[in-house]
Amino acid sequence: MGCKVRRQIPGGSHNIQFGTSTIDYEILYSARTTLAISVFPDQSVLVKAPEGAPFQQIEATVLRRASWILKQRRHFDRLARPGSLRREYVSGEAWRFLGRQCRLKVIESAVERVTRSRTLLMVETRTPQDQVHTGALVDGWFAHQAERVFAARLEACWLRVAHWGLDKPKLVIRPMKLRWGSMTPRGTLSLNTRLIQAPTELIDYVILHELCHRREMNHSSAFYALLDQVMPSWREHQQRLNTYEFL
Repeated sequence: MGCKVRRQIPGGSHNIQFGTSTIDYEILYSARTTLAISVFPDQSVLVKAPEGAPFQQIEATVLRRASWILKQRRHFDRLARPGSLRREYVSGEAWRFLGRQCRLKVIESAVERVTRSRTLLMVETRTPQDQVHTGALVDGWFAHQAERVFAARLEACWLRVAHWGLDKPKLVIRPMKLRWGSMTPRGTLSLNTRLIQAPTELIDYVILHELCHRREMNHSSAFYALLDQVMPSWREHQQRLNTYEFL
């Protein structure tokens, strides 16, 4: 028996004014019962509406969700410009590690190393005035921590889905402009390097989201049913991740 294809009807381009911001959006009508708003990494906004829904109702819903839409667009804008925060690698600079903010402190020392306390990221170096060298030490420390933490979190999250009988994915850590994670059909899990700034539960959310793609390579109702099983609180974590302030 073939799959039923839902008819979709373009509803045109529209915009609303919210404070000093203009929100452009597209309407797509289909055989659905609810209205849904999606914001994409290119900051475009799509409104999926039931066939026959009055335009005034759609416009009112977009206006009611305008604050959320703008927040999502700011989130994607920050994510798309990872270099927008220029790092100086000098004492006093703010950093985040696993949800905690700490301040960089660079001191002269015969030993070259980076250590972290609750509030400080301490860099000991023979050349404290060399910001390029200090940057290499700091970036190397974060890269090592990402490898250690992400591997441990993958191990913990894998225990929740091991009963599916699939092979554990290969882990790759790399800078990503528009995603926090991805999963290939062959089972390679990629995680965004910047995710090391986030609390552990948000890292787990990204990993479990991608692990569910080992069973469902889409965002269908079946995919979300799997996510509900392995992480019932995923909606809360998704919202936190969407609004989390990365440095």
